[in-house]
Amino acid sequence: MQTLLRRLAALGIALAALFSLFPCQTHAVSTSASSAILMDVDSGRVLYEQNADAKMLIASTTKILTALVAIREGDLNDVVTVSREAAYTEGSSMYLKVGEKLTLETLLYGLLLCSGNDAAVAIAEHISGSQEDFAKLMNATAREIGMEHSSFANPNGLDHEDHYSTARDMARLACAAVENETLVRMASTRSVTIGGRTMTNHNKLLNQIEGCIGLKTGYTMAAGRTLVSCVERNGQRLVAVTLQDGNDWADHAALYDYGFSTYPAKLGASLGQTIQRSILEPMGIAVLDHFIVADGQVYSMMQQGDLNPEALLTRLPASARTLVAADSFAWPLAEGESLELDVELAGSLRAPIRAGRRAGEAVFSVNGKEV
Repeated sequence: MQTLLRRLAALGIALAALFSLFPCQTHAVSTSASSAILMDVDSGRVLYEQNADAKMLIASTTKILTALVAIREGDLNDVVTVSREAAYTEGSSMYLKVGEKLTLETLLYGLLLCSGNDAAVAIAEHISGSQEDFAKLMNATAREIGMEHSSFANPNGLDHEDHYSTARDMARLACAAVENETLVRMASTRSVTIGGRTMTNHNKLLNQIEGCIGLKTGYTMAAGRTLVSCVERNGQRLVAVTLQDGNDWADHAALYDYGFSTYPAKLGASLGQTIQRSILEPMGIAVLDHFIVADGQVYSMMQQGDLNPEALLTRLPASARTLVAADSFAWPLAEGESLELDVELAGSLRAPIRAGRRAGEAVFSVNGKEV
């Protein structure tokens, strides 16, 4: 026995030495899903992915797009008359009746909370006249969002050979959806009484995960369990997508724990913060969104105390010009990452100069890789 233990110990030492030479690739998080992704909403940075570009059935997570299109194209106060085709739609239902009249808002709650396939058909017929024409509108919206590997054949997600998406595309959809205040208000509602109905949200994450603001569950026998969700903490929003995942509630919780701990908002670098560190920090000047160009060099500034743009300009050559960032920028950073900035001028700036003229661009890189 002692001989065996000594041999095992020696083998352990040998294996340890071997793995130190050839380290294993490990992940801080994993899921039971066939396909999954975790994405930062504001930057679009992918924080975790697993087979994210595989074309998959997506079941009722389709209804995120249905809701987005309906909110954009319709009026919440529109009165919709339920057709026979809508009332007799198979699968999950809000139990519509033929000839029943409901507002579009009520149907959207039935779509997002009850996952009503009947509501999806009623909405599609109201917006476009038919499911087929509504699907065309869905596909056009999907292309606009940047869903490059998706196809939609119906408004409810029932299995169809021309109805599929990918985890990456569904994350892009979720990012677009959470910018719509009406959709977020509905998808984050736990229970509502409207139009003579009381409806409860099927999304358990609203009760289980701090900061969850929706979005949508899904299931068919062929698709398995599908789930798209969004969580907001400390001003940072992440979306998670799992497709064909029998353990989706726990997997989403694990993804968010990983995302918020590994890429915390407090480490995120913004446009002004980066410029301050890389250009003007030695001068002790705080930064917001202004630049100064003097003799081909780019500086940055903001009003703070006695130091205002006019005062700073007096310390620079007469050729100095003030530039303003055209847009904001933020990028989530993990420990050990740094965001670098390179301001590239489009050309020399000589008078006369009109306000609003494009002067150049700011290029950001993380650890040397342009983002």
